[in-house]
Amino acid sequence: MHPVAWWVWALGIAVATTRTPGIVSTAILLVALVVVVAVRHTPSAFSRAFPAYLALAGGIVVVRVLFYVLIGLKTGADVLIPLPRIPLPQWAAGIALLGPVTASGLLAAISAGLALAALLVCFGAAVALTNPQRTLRSLPASLHLLGTSAVIAMTVAPQLVDSWQRVRKAQVLRGRALSRRTALAATTLPVLHDALERSLTLAASMDSRGYARVHRGSSRLVLALLLAALLAAALGTYALLDGTGPRWLAIPLFAGSFAAAVIASVIASRRISTTRYRPDGWRWRETVTAACGVAIAGLALAAPTFEPVAFAVSGFARIAGWSIVFVMCGVLAMVPALIGGRR
Repeated sequence: MHPVAWWVWALGIAVATTRTPGIVSTAILLVALVVVVAVRHTPSAFSRAFPAYLALAGGIVVVRVLFYVLIGLKTGADVLIPLPRIPLPQWAAGIALLGPVTASGLLAAISAGLALAALLVCFGAAVALTNPQRTLRSLPASLHLLGTSAVIAMTVAPQLVDSWQRVRKAQVLRGRALSRRTALAATTLPVLHDALERSLTLAASMDSRGYARVHRGSSRLVLALLLAALLAAALGTYALLDGTGPRWLAIPLFAGSFAAAVIASVIASRRISTTRYRPDGWRWRETVTAACGVAIAGLALAAPTFEPVAFAVSGFARIAGWSIVFVMCGVLAMVPALIGGRR
């Protein structure tokens, strides 16, 4: 499948995770992500790294809960664990260590950590279902250098996982029986050495191909348009995702940023000549997948209008609540798993 379709699908779910009414709705989207990756992934280093993203997401939730128990604000009367409160010195007035852990505060910490973890899993799912090199071929010529840098950044985690597996396999073939305590220390240095060798090889390859050569005559208009597009996109994203911000301002800002980016891309593409060998085709499967991502984002943004009661509650019901709209989002998120198998 075309990589852009997967990225549109993942970004739509990422938008939905920022607007969920509670833990149950976020969990529904996470289950949909895992199911689609399990069904549609192809054997590659990027798909093998998806469990690492899940483990990191779980670590985020644990750290958020520990942060709440250690120094979080303890509110509510539903105390679960009556820990003693340890006040800090005068220069840290208003902050205390530990304190009674309440059920509402604990659920709030889990909800906040799960929302951040869901964003990470969305990114990991997009990487696992696509090949960053193929994604780079789909970018316009003006974004080739920026896309190359982004691809290198996205391939770090999968390459580390692949290096760790190769090092462990080599150690087993050499008859080294390592326990769990010594396995990490014995594999860290070889993995770092392999990552350094890959980095040097990649740097030499990019330099020999003239990557990031500065050309004279670069248009200042392109730079000004790109900066304006980035600023408008940042402000529009804040207005869109922040429930207290002026949402009516998001659409004009996004439209202006998109127009500025397109104009800058057209101007810059005239100075760069690129060719594509066997470009990826866009078929009905890509259309359905991308449409699911757009529909999920639209439903999530309009959910407070459709179900105001689900978003108006507070306390335990607000944190652990769920919404029929987000159940529909979960169903739409799993549609790509039904329109094609692994290849």
